[in-house]
Amino acid sequence: MKGLVIKNTGSWVTVRLEDGSGILNCKMRGVLRLKGLRCTNPVAVGDIVQVEQRADDTPVVASVEPRRNYIIRRSSNLSKEFQIIAANLDQAVLVATLINPVTSTTFIDRFLATAEAYQVPAMLAFNKVDLLTTGESRRQLDEWKTMYEKIGYPVVVMSAQTGEGTDDLLRQLTGKMSLLSGNSGVGKSSIINLLVPDAHVRVGDVSQTHHKGMHTTTFSELLDLPNGGAIIDTPGVKAFGTIDFERAQVAHYFPEIFRISDDCRFNNCTHTHEPGCAVLSAVERGEIAPSRFSSYLSILDEDPNNKYRKPF
Repeated sequence: MKGLVIKNTGSWVTVRLEDGSGILNCKMRGVLRLKGLRCTNPVAVGDIVQVEQRADDTPVVASVEPRRNYIIRRSSNLSKEFQIIAANLDQAVLVATLINPVTSTTFIDRFLATAEAYQVPAMLAFNKVDLLTTGESRRQLDEWKTMYEKIGYPVVVMSAQTGEGTDDLLRQLTGKMSLLSGNSGVGKSSIINLLVPDAHVRVGDVSQTHHKGMHTTTFSELLDLPNGGAIIDTPGVKAFGTIDFERAQVAHYFPEIFRISDDCRFNNCTHTHEPGCAVLSAVERGEIAPSRFSSYLSILDEDPNNKYRKPF
């Protein structure tokens, strides 16, 4: 039996059968765990899988069909290297906030670079704009929106609290399989409850001590949108560590840097110190945002010996 993985709790995988006959809570065959030795979850939400029935009538995920794409992050489990966030995506939506909590541009850029590396189109949704009550905060929002749109990423400005921009986000999501990700506390659960009223996702608070979100989603789940398409809700993440990026390839995952790098004097230019570097000149002229260039350098500096190789 073939089906779509719609939930992964870590212990069980929920599969919606392709023939429409129902939904099964399945265990995973042991060999899948061996195949996924470098990751914490060899089966991810969005995967197409084959399900078999054991002699004791327990349904088991026997195999995973080849993925069209997927997106990963560094795992917090030190015994593993990475976690597959979701698979077979039409797009990845990063929910970010400028206040309560603050999403850093480094986090945003690492997410976008990872999406580029794994061929997943990405967009941004700046939430909680109702909290931006000063001219300075609104100017920062406008600057970030302009910066990312100029690079080529769609941007939605919204407030789950007031409903502002919700229709704009829904238009971007309808008819697509979308990952919804972001720091804990940015309002993903509130957004989902607006888009899928019968989801009843638990909404958490932001810690008043650390001004960071507290986890409310503890597993990944696919939720169907009323007008077509689906969103994959995932637990909030505190940091987004990149995986296996070869130094020579990092610039490829920053579209504006990659475009300008064609004009560099040297083909193997790292855009850090070389004479005749078009990227460094563009940074000096303000054509590449300093925050984006800093994010690029932070990935280069993370591990000079990293080799980028896709785990599957």
